[in-house]
Amino acid sequence: MDVAIQAHRGEQGAEVVHKGEPLWRRSSMCGNENECLEVAVREGGMLARDSKTPDRSPVRFTASAWRAFLHAVTRGELSGS
Repeated sequence: MDVAIQAHRGEQGAEVVHKGEPLWRRSSMCGNENECLEVAVREGGMLARDSKTPDRSPVRFTASAWRAFLHAVTRGELSGS
């Protein structure tokens, strides 16, 4: 299982680290329809999942594959048209 590490500042300013499930994020542009791509950082890459089916196994990307995916998205290569 991949483990995400979350950190915040404790009462004395010391960093507090929590290990557990991945910290899933989504774009602020998603709205309330729950039809979004969610991503989480993992050691050596990224995880991606469909917000409609969060219980399914996520897709795993290596760091280089994630960069290639983002590059293709920004160039419009995955528009589906």
